[in-house]
Amino acid sequence: MTAQQIIFLIAAIYTLASGVLTVTSRNLIHAAFWLISAFFGVAAIYALLNANFIAIVQIVVYVGAIAILFIFAVMLTRRDLRVSEHRLNKGWQIGAALAAALFVGMVSMLAQWSGFTKTADAFPTQFDAVGALGEALTSPNAYVLPFEVASALLLAALVGAVYVAFNPRADENSEAQK
Repeated sequence: MTAQQIIFLIAAIYTLASGVLTVTSRNLIHAAFWLISAFFGVAAIYALLNANFIAIVQIVVYVGAIAILFIFAVMLTRRDLRVSEHRLNKGWQIGAALAAALFVGMVSMLAQWSGFTKTADAFPTQFDAVGALGEALTSPNAYVLPFEVASALLLAALVGAVYVAFNPRADENSEAQK
């Protein structure tokens, strides 16, 4: 194994562990911090794949914006963050069994794949990844429609977050009317 493959395995295990701790954490703030940790692991994997622009975007957008927005939303909407009730879904055993079956199926499928032994070709020295990405995102024949749909969805999420933040809560209105 090369050093890059070892670093990739470490980053992948770190990302998977952070993801598992995200979904199994009982405290929402701890889950948000584990999610941020998983985002950093994904950014490290992008950096190992020579997708430096995507790695920086991963950190800026997901860690810097979405995860912090999630933390503020949790802090604004939850009054009591202490664990006071049982938070597991009643059908968690079915979900765990399906996840384990999916994992076994994916491992058995990937075990037959010959791509693990292959290495990617190196990029030419004058290759401009950021320029190629910009061309692909703005070209009418490539990804301009999904790019614009994603921006409209993010705008709708932002408007919804502002509405939730400034909307007086129903329980406060009922107390004010009494």
